Amino acid sequence: MIQPLGVILAGGQATRMGGGDKGLLPLGRGTILSHVIERLEPQVAGVALNANGDPARFDNLNLPVIHDSIAGFAGPLSGVLAGLDWAATKGATHIVTAAADTPFFPCDLVPQLMMAAENANSQIALATSPGGRHPTFGLWPVALCDDLRAALEDGLRKVVLWTDKHGAGSAAFPEDTAFFNVNTRDDLVQAQAML
Repeated sequence: MIQPLGVILAGGQATRMGGGDKGLLPLGRGTILSHVIERLEPQVAGVALNANGDPARFDNLNLPVIHDSIAGFAGPLSGVLAGLDWAATKGATHIVTAAADTPFFPCDLVPQLMMAAENANSQIALATSPGGRHPTFGLWPVALCDDLRAALEDGLRKVVLWTDKHGAGSAAFPEDTAFFNVNTRDDLVQAQAML
């Protein structure tokens, strides 16, 4: 499998943080999102940001910004679909997704997901840790783009219902803290302490 493209999922509404873009909140010498980009970029062939609304707010990142094609904040799978559509225009076979509010995810995420998919004889793999599955951290094939679009148009919103149907592999990581995500102001304080 050739190196996948990376898609950072930032399409949520951040309601627990009072709205706005969580990823743009300061963390250390940068933002939450800059930490995510730094971790993902070396592992993939290129990076795009899945975000809705005015893309100009991300101009300083110099990344393509792709929006959901399914209306009404349809959740992470809608961001995955947007990423697959973008990857198809680039001639890529797969994307790897990462959440925009999870700055400490593993530096070997992509190779582990690729190995997990291969071991499961699947084109899809999701990250897991002792605390459970992390469905926003996954390897997704462009070949299943139309299947995913149809599922979303039928109202499917739960990631694992779709990935289980396709026999997704699991990439097991030992630390739950790698997938610590910033949902509240308290989480942001904790993330600063984890730097």
